[in-house]
Amino acid sequence: MATIEAHRPRPARDGRNTDGTARRRLPGWFAACGMLFAVAWGGNEFTPLLVMYRLDSGMSVQTVNILLGAYVLGIVPALLVGGPLSDRYGRRPLMIPAPILCVIGSALLASGPDSVALLFAGRVFSGLALGLVMAVGTSWVKELSQEPFDPEASAGAGAVRASLSLTLGFLLGAVAAAAIAQFSPLSAVLPYVVNIVLTVLLAVVMSRAPETHSRRDRGDGAAPGRLLDDLLVPAALHRRFLLVVVPMAPWVFGASATAYAVLPNLVAHRVPGYEVGFSGLLCLVALAFGVLSQQAAKWVDSPHSSRAVVVALGLTAVGMALAVRAASTLTVPMALVAAAVLGAAYGLLLVSGLQEVQRIAGPDRLAGLTAVYYSLAYLGFFVPAALAGLAHWFDYPTMFAVGAALALLSVVVVALSWRRHLPTAPDPEDLRAPRA
Repeated sequence: MATIEAHRPRPARDGRNTDGTARRRLPGWFAACGMLFAVAWGGNEFTPLLVMYRLDSGMSVQTVNILLGAYVLGIVPALLVGGPLSDRYGRRPLMIPAPILCVIGSALLASGPDSVALLFAGRVFSGLALGLVMAVGTSWVKELSQEPFDPEASAGAGAVRASLSLTLGFLLGAVAAAAIAQFSPLSAVLPYVVNIVLTVLLAVVMSRAPETHSRRDRGDGAAPGRLLDDLLVPAALHRRFLLVVVPMAPWVFGASATAYAVLPNLVAHRVPGYEVGFSGLLCLVALAFGVLSQQAAKWVDSPHSSRAVVVALGLTAVGMALAVRAASTLTVPMALVAAAVLGAAYGLLLVSGLQEVQRIAGPDRLAGLTAVYYSLAYLGFFVPAALAGLAHWFDYPTMFAVGAALALLSVVVVALSWRRHLPTAPDPEDLRAPRA
């Protein structure tokens, strides 16, 4: 044993072993992805518990759907402020608050299962954390997935890694929460405790990721521009963004919310005693297919057209049509099929939108434009509350049919800009800064 120990390379302070070989380190992008995963877990663990709050706490469908969408009130400000600020001051300073906010959110949710006010506050804090990681973290992962941080990464690896981390967090957070709530006596507390522990552990891992975007150096000795100019995100006026990204963005979470927030409330009565578990199953199916479609995105995406977005929107229309059938028959198998297709549409929409954004934005505007994209995408989380409100006048099959028609209209709008205003050949008219 002594002989073996004598020949084992020992680490040196310069990052190399004493025999001269390079020491293997945790990739920076992997460390940053861990926080995307943990915060996404915290953001979606609430979703399968909607049925539990409705049945055990006596809350109405409208109330639980409002609580579902409440975290958008945290997400959007965090996106719109955190993204541009990280373009100005760096990724790390704006990511540090994310795990703290996530822990506060989960703690509030755990402490108030019967209090709408505490649940609302917890959702807002979870949203603040998620908004930061989606704007800042996504950009950080993209930059850590290219030279000099990861010379072997393929084009588009950053978008796929970031979206996959988020989707896996959404998936496992929902499934774990549903399983714990279904089979544990601490159904309203333990799911959130698990997230708190996970977030703290992965925050330590995140601390090892290097900074990729230090405070802007203009190179001409001038001071940085006005903060207000950064917050305006002029890249959001790029014609490609307006004509391709804006029409598709709300469908990202509109599709997923339909799959695992609306359908469970319609069909859960078919599995009495296992309502929460069934809700978790629909989350699992939808997000598992979302993961699979994200893996296929590299074969569908093209930097020369809006092909990936058109395919994703077409898949959304098919999913909404299947939701019409599921809402009409109220059968478990049909709900599972609709959730699978809507989940696949969500995954492809998320990645294709990120890839369009990353092509449009320059390096100094990436987080800001990503923030605008996600803010538009999260409007889709108001779909369950909107449908619940409209249910007084329209039935769900009719509303899903209208959704399918709107998805097809979005296909037409995006297809009309198939090759127009591509950012590979910038047109000065495409990117206009607003006048002060």
